[in-house]
Amino acid sequence: MITSPAFAGKTFGVYGLARSGKATVAALTASGATCLSWDDGEAARDAFAKDGCGDLTNLHDIDLTTIEALVVSPGVPHDAPLFAKAIAADVPVIGDIELFAQARDALPEHRVVGITGTNGKSTTTALVHHMLAAAGAPTTMAGNIGLPILAQEPLPAGGVYVLELSSYQLDITFSLDCDVAILLNITPDHLERHGSMDAYVAAKARLFAMQSPFRPAIVGWDAETNHDVLDAAEEPEIQFIEDVEAGDQAEWPALQGPHNLQNARAAVAACAALGLTDAEIAAGLRSYLGLPHRMERIAEKAGVLWVNDSKATNPDSSAPALAAFPNTHWIAGGRAKGADLDAVKPFLKGVRAAYLIGEAAPLFGAILAPLLPVTQSGTLAQAVADAAAAARPGDTVLLSPACASFDQFRDFEARGLAFRALVEAL
Repeated sequence: MITSPAFAGKTFGVYGLARSGKATVAALTASGATCLSWDDGEAARDAFAKDGCGDLTNLHDIDLTTIEALVVSPGVPHDAPLFAKAIAADVPVIGDIELFAQARDALPEHRVVGITGTNGKSTTTALVHHMLAAAGAPTTMAGNIGLPILAQEPLPAGGVYVLELSSYQLDITFSLDCDVAILLNITPDHLERHGSMDAYVAAKARLFAMQSPFRPAIVGWDAETNHDVLDAAEEPEIQFIEDVEAGDQAEWPALQGPHNLQNARAAVAACAALGLTDAEIAAGLRSYLGLPHRMERIAEKAGVLWVNDSKATNPDSSAPALAAFPNTHWIAGGRAKGADLDAVKPFLKGVRAAYLIGEAAPLFGAILAPLLPVTQSGTLAQAVADAAAAARPGDTVLLSPACASFDQFRDFEARGLAFRALVEAL
């Protein structure tokens, strides 16, 4: 795990005891700090105690001015009572990414790549990490991709930490000076948390504001021209993703579609800035296998390709997936994040039919019915059956829901795993 003598002898409140919270407690304790740990969920508290992670202290009942900082899980909103109480008491509220930033001075010489964006950040993070590893560079990836940074082993000198950073994480990070910073794109998302598009943009733009001068800032053209995300940056070395020459996309089986071209270009720019050669970059792109639930090729059955893009939880992320294949049977629906499908409409030319599931099915059906054949399947199992009956050799069945999963599934991973199981059972 990552520790630091800078934390020794200090007392921290840790609020939220899921993966990142447990890792935070372990790293701070190993650093010689005292942790006052709490989660409002009884199940999380029970799991924390059962796993022997430490003692519990109800943080709602203590004087917060006695702690160095309140370390919260990214999912804790700013209007949560404990968050607001800490701010009112002038106690810093931070996340585990900020702790990592504060621990960097104690680590062997290294570099950090920070990657954010509404869509594509997990793929870009995994791709940068893969390209570095394939070239023989010491590297680890962590952050929003599901790997708590403080639980990772410190890299040897010359290592590169590749971090996926959500807007939630950036909101509570203050000193992460990335050697390379990437902002892929910005479209409306998580507005119920941030309160406005301006606040969401500001959270993303923090990645550049924290950078030292003359460090690479790799940014999507639309994100900069529409939202001025570099305004707070100090003399960044700007590179627009769309200007990057990445090579022949046909040679990258796991990186098809216009969105993955953007991801690849961003990764190429980052790896070039880190010193990889053109040959190493090209080899990394060719050998990348992709992430589960992100344009994941599940199987080919009777000449029909089945693709799991369950991670596409909004229309903007489904739109480029629809452009990746001809003759597509599209499974969509779930819990809608908005009332329109404007983002996908320009990409429907190759869609043969849509099979709709979940709460959004009636809404999506009304929008799509004038444009293409629509089947109200209701459930994912029925949608797979309906698509299997209609698809012909050379067609693709694509699960790219354009919706959150929470009406019928625990999360997008559970939805994607269910899709895989249904396809494998055909």
